[in-house]
Amino acid sequence: MSETPDLTVVVMTTAPSSEEGTRLAKILVEERLAACVSRVPAVHSHFRWEGEIQEATEELLVIKTHARRAPDLTRRLSEIHPYDVPEILVLPVAAGLPSYLE
Repeated sequence: MSETPDLTVVVMTTAPSSEEGTRLAKILVEERLAACVSRVPAVHSHFRWEGEIQEATEELLVIKTHARRAPDLTRRLSEIHPYDVPEILVLPVAAGLPSYLE
């Protein structure tokens, strides 16, 4: 992904509980790494971990930020996240309402 300073990206991660989702969201917004974090409760995840199929109910965090902040956000999120290997996906935003993206 080409990181253009004015490019908006969406970062996705999951949290093990609503309390953790709230904690992560507040830190990222307070530290100005994210403009907004939307929390989606009760996401049912199926995944392979340590050689076994696992299932968990998690909270999905949809984080909006600028591409130039994504490396710092990724670093900070991996520091404060309770998972050993958190899902952290950075997705470019192709288009959107200009006034929102500003």
